[in-house]
Amino acid sequence: MAGRVQGKVALVTGGALGIGAACCELLAREGARVVATDVKEKEGEAVVARIKAAGGEAVFMAHDVANEDDWKRVIAETLRLYGRLDILVNNAGVGVGAPAETETLKQWRWLMSINLDGVFLGTKHAIGAMKAGGGGSIINMSSIEGLVGDANLAAYNASKGGVRLFTKSAALYCAKARYNIRVNSVHPGYIWTPMVSNYAEASGDAAAVRKYLEGLHPVGHLGEPDDVAYGVLYLAADESKFMTGAELVIDGGYTAQ
Repeated sequence: MAGRVQGKVALVTGGALGIGAACCELLAREGARVVATDVKEKEGEAVVARIKAAGGEAVFMAHDVANEDDWKRVIAETLRLYGRLDILVNNAGVGVGAPAETETLKQWRWLMSINLDGVFLGTKHAIGAMKAGGGGSIINMSSIEGLVGDANLAAYNASKGGVRLFTKSAALYCAKARYNIRVNSVHPGYIWTPMVSNYAEASGDAAAVRKYLEGLHPVGHLGEPDDVAYGVLYLAADESKFMTGAELVIDGGYTAQ
């Protein structure tokens, strides 16, 4: 089915690389006008160039999701350019590993400012724009680490678990207010993105790390960015109009064990 989000306006944070870039390109192929945002300007502009070369419509905006003024600016500019906001993909995130005993408060707060505060700010400011336009879909990127624990991912677990429950709260609020705004979370397993590949490279034996990670998934391999992007497309499209406050798990069976 082509044109599943035809005519809609989609804002995707962390749109320069990995899952975010895949979401931008797929949403554009399916008819959305895409606003890709990121702190990585060169890579973000490259995503927009690919979309335009394929016949789609997109713009890039530099954006620090932990900064509320940036959120106000980006949404205001989106409304100025396109007149509406129909889809928000709160995808921007960072990952660092440390157990509760050795995690530092500085690193904890930095990670939370992006992974959790950024999702809160995006949701908060998107609600105003979307209800003025008659509704929309907010898609918050959580993780399998928002469903199950990892001994060495204390801050990351907390942030992604926070995204999961914050999503449910926002979904209930919007539903009961009859805003016609749906809010759902997506929970990917390990996807071969720059974040995961950089983690593997830092270990000194990327091949061994990849093999280990593949073994954690019953399907026997890691996911690809498009595996998640297609789930995001479903939540962005009207096909999922009866879905809100839910968790879409795309993890190769990881959390079924």
